[in-house]
Amino acid sequence: MVRLIEQDWQEVIRGKVMDKLMEILKRIKPEADFTASNDLIDEGILDSMDIVSIISEIEKAYFIEIDPDEIDPDNFQSISSMFAMIEKVIK
Repeated sequence: MVRLIEQDWQEVIRGKVMDKLMEILKRIKPEADFTASNDLIDEGILDSMDIVSIISEIEKAYFIEIDPDEIDPDNFQSISSMFAMIEKVIK
């Protein structure tokens, strides 16, 4: 029972992190459909200035510091890859 509650709580937290990430992305690039693409950089939806803004906003929103080694285009190709990067830094 306790384990089930813990898993439910983790899902709630993941949902909140994803919701906040989507807010950040929509504020930076309101016209983009972040759920439809897995190639945000390759398709030209995000450029280097967008990435700088996203990093800054993520760091502020989650009170984290993204290691320069994590600033890899692959980590910004999709909302899922950005979420995975945030999860990695938080853990």
